[in-house]
Amino acid sequence: MLGKFRDEAFFWFAVLALTLGGVVACGDTASELASTSSAPTTSKPVEDLVMTDSDFVNIHAMTPVNGRFIDNRLGHLEEALAVARSETGGIYPVGTIIQLVPQEAIVKRKAGWSPRTNDWEFFFLDVTETGTKIAMRGTVDTKNRFDMYCVSCHREAEAEFDFTCGGDHGCALLPVGEEIIRATQDADPRPMP
Repeated sequence: MLGKFRDEAFFWFAVLALTLGGVVACGDTASELASTSSAPTTSKPVEDLVMTDSDFVNIHAMTPVNGRFIDNRLGHLEEALAVARSETGGIYPVGTIIQLVPQEAIVKRKAGWSPRTNDWEFFFLDVTETGTKIAMRGTVDTKNRFDMYCVSCHREAEAEFDFTCGGDHGCALLPVGEEIIRATQDADPRPMP
């Protein structure tokens, strides 16, 4: 019986050897075979920016554009600034931070994070001379200092402005004037980095 098993094993080994020999005889080398095999592809990791208290800095350390302050912690600042400066709008890159006043911020999260807010996360912040504490964060349930839902204004922005409010973006005016907004910006108590 052992002899029969050995004969069958030899038979299958011979078939395998002939098959591989035929492939090699056709001109393919082992390295050519390896290069044509389907190797698993590696994809770029999905970018996202999950903010913590210490990530929020004095707004004057950010780039001012049309009365707002812009930053991008994922290395896409130039792209974010191009959108902020564009009269025709655009989609902000992931990692963009926009602040009008020190106590409020919006941050662009990864694609699909919140379809109801175009992937923006809203923040209400407590700011002092020692730094920032996130008082409230979220999507449709985050409120500002006037007890208004942030999303209620931002969803009024025209589609091309990616949920951001500005002079002619379609959002309702804030219940305070430009002088108060500028004074609030100037009074950011946080130290400069």
